[in-house]
Amino acid sequence: MEKIVLALREFAEAKITPERVFSALSLVVIVLALLAFFRVLRKLVSRVTERSASPQVRYLVDKAIHYIGVVLAVLTVFNRLGINFSALLGAAGIAGIAVGFAAQTSVSNVISGLFVMTERAFKLGDVLQIDAITGVVESFDLLSVRLKTFDNQLVRIPNETVIKANLLNMTHYPVRRFSLTVGVAYGCDLEKVRDVLFGIARTCEFAVADPEPVVIFDAFDQSSVRVIFGVWGATENFLSLKNAIMVAVSRRFAEEGIVIPFPQMDVRVTSS
Repeated sequence: MEKIVLALREFAEAKITPERVFSALSLVVIVLALLAFFRVLRKLVSRVTERSASPQVRYLVDKAIHYIGVVLAVLTVFNRLGINFSALLGAAGIAGIAVGFAAQTSVSNVISGLFVMTERAFKLGDVLQIDAITGVVESFDLLSVRLKTFDNQLVRIPNETVIKANLLNMTHYPVRRFSLTVGVAYGCDLEKVRDVLFGIARTCEFAVADPEPVVIFDAFDQSSVRVIFGVWGATENFLSLKNAIMVAVSRRFAEEGIVIPFPQMDVRVTSS
């Protein structure tokens, strides 16, 4: 470290001569040319990988090229100043031991981020549920995933958490099913209930015919027969499909006299 400081001091205290000015200018030109080269290289690689790679992979490659260019520029400056880079590495190694303990979490997140990129479990714009958090993927880097929740909040989730958690991608496939569980009163004609539900699925503008809707009589509860009604629709129309089905079931059941029971309690008062 002392050698590096001494070299910098000698360079600063040296007399200004035309040769030294020319050397300094040539060094600046070389560094700028090197940085410009890597900037152009980043753009070329980005264009080549635009269709064949995911945004996450392109981001990783872009950052790697950027950092390589910066490191080469720094090494060029050290070499022209006569600084022994091996001595610098030795000094950095001593400081790196202390920094390494503090950077363990960051390194773990970087490694986890590489695994997440390799899996390609999601992309920008997907709707994810990670543990109890649900939101749209706004950005993804080597350290974390940033989700925008539906109440307009930004949540930063470390990649280490993402790789360990149960990740649910709600928009990965183009078609998604909405499942409604409803209870019908005992005594209702179950075949009529089934026909009404299938009719709702056929007339709903947001439902698709393939895959077909399903009606399952699931269980006999205390006060009703539990029915599961599943309707498929385009993923981008999921909320519209859900609202339309809920409204249609409520209206058609009322028109057809199909009762949806609710818990009741009878209280009897007797005189002693």
